[in-house]
Amino acid sequence: MTTTGNQRRTIPAPARRRLVVDITPLRESPDFRRLWSGHAVAIMGTQMTRVAVPYQVYVLTESTLMVGLASLAQLVPLMVCSLFGGSVADAVDRRKLLLVTESLLAAVVGGLAMLALLDRPPVWAIFVLVAVSAGLSALESPARSASVAGLVRREILPSAFALNQTLTQVGAIVGPAVAGVVIAALGLSTTYGLNVVTFLISISVLSRMRPMPPVHAVTKPGLKSVVEGLTYLRTKPAVLGCFLADLNAMFFGMPRALFPAIALGQLGGDAVTVGLLHAAPGAGALIGALTSGWVGSVTRHGRAVIISIVVWGLAIAGFGLSHWLPLTLVLLMVAGVADVVSAVFRQTVLQLSVPDHLRGRLSAVHIGVVTGGPLLGDARAGATASFTGPAFAMVSGGLACAVVMGLLGWRLTALRRWTLADAEIDLREDRT
Repeated sequence: MTTTGNQRRTIPAPARRRLVVDITPLRESPDFRRLWSGHAVAIMGTQMTRVAVPYQVYVLTESTLMVGLASLAQLVPLMVCSLFGGSVADAVDRRKLLLVTESLLAAVVGGLAMLALLDRPPVWAIFVLVAVSAGLSALESPARSASVAGLVRREILPSAFALNQTLTQVGAIVGPAVAGVVIAALGLSTTYGLNVVTFLISISVLSRMRPMPPVHAVTKPGLKSVVEGLTYLRTKPAVLGCFLADLNAMFFGMPRALFPAIALGQLGGDAVTVGLLHAAPGAGALIGALTSGWVGSVTRHGRAVIISIVVWGLAIAGFGLSHWLPLTLVLLMVAGVADVVSAVFRQTVLQLSVPDHLRGRLSAVHIGVVTGGPLLGDARAGATASFTGPAFAMVSGGLACAVVMGLLGWRLTALRRWTLADAEIDLREDRT
C-alpha cells in the first residue's frame, strides 16, 4: 500500500510470501526434513571435492584438456549406474539404498584424501576414484529424488523442490568458497577429509528416517526394468523435452572445466579466485531459490524452462567475454538464477507426470542428464579451449545454447504448452 508523511511503502504480507521460499514441506513432513537436512550437510563437502579435483588435476598437468578428461572419466559409470540405479530405487527400500551409497562414497573420498598426501599422486588414480564416485552418486541420487513426492503433499511439491534447490545452492556457494580457502591454507587432503566428515553426519541423520519400501509391485532391478522405464519415457514428450533442454544447456554452456584456466590466467587470480568462480553460480541460484515463493503461481512450467535456459546461455556468453572479476561474478550469478528456475520447473514436470513406481527410473534418466550433461560440457569446453582459448570456448558455447534452446522451444510443443492440467491427464491415463 502507499503511505504519506513519515510512513513508508510496505509490501503486503501475501506478496512477501510469494517472494520468499515456502518452507511448508519442512514444517509438515518430519521425514522430508530429515532427508533435506542430511543432504544439506553432505552437499557442502561434495561441493568442496568438486572444486578440489579439477584444481588438483590442473596443477599436476597444467592442461585444460586433462581437466575436461577428468570429467569425461565420470561419464560412463555415471550413465550406466544412473539407469540401473533408478531400477534399484523403484524396487528396494530407498532409505537403505541412501545409507549404503553414502557410506561407500565416504570411503572413496577418503581414498582421494590419501592420494593427496603424496608429493606427486598419479593422475590415473584420481580419474579412477572420481569415476567410482560418479557411479555411486548415480545410484544415490535417483533414490533421493524419487523419495520427495512420497514425503510431501502434491500441492506443495514445487515448494519442496525449491527448498532442495535452496540447499543445493547454499552448498554451491559455501562449499567452493571454503574449498578455495582450505586448499590454499591446509591443502587438498584436508579438503577431501572434510567431505568424509559431512557424509558421516548425513548418514547419521538419514538413519532416523522411516523405511521407504516400494508401495506397488515392481519389476525386479535389471535390464528389463530399465527398458520399461525408457519405453515409458517415449510416451511423455514434455518430460523428454525437459531432458533435451537441460542437456543442451549443460553441453554448450557448462563453464566449470575452464574455471582454473580463466581464474589463474584471464583474471590473474589464485586458488581463492577459482573458488569464487565456482561459488558465483550458486550465489545467483540461491537468490533465485530464496525468492521462489512465486513458483506456485506459474501455470506454464515448460515455457518457464525454455526462457530460463535462453537466459543461462546468454549469461555464459557474457562470462566468456569478461576480464573483470566483479562483472564475471555477476554474470555467473545471473546464470545461476536462470539455472535454479529451470531446475524447479523441470523437476515439477517430471515428478507430476510420472507414477510412483516409475519415479526412480525416470528420476535416474533425469539425473543422468543433469550430471552427465555437465561432464560432456566440461569435455567440450576443455577440448575447445585447448585449440581456441577459454574465451572463445565460452562465448561460442553460450550463444549456441541460447540459439538451440530457442529452436527446441519452437519444436517441442508439448513442453512449451505443459501445465498442471496436463499432469492430471497423464496420471489418469496411467491408472487406466
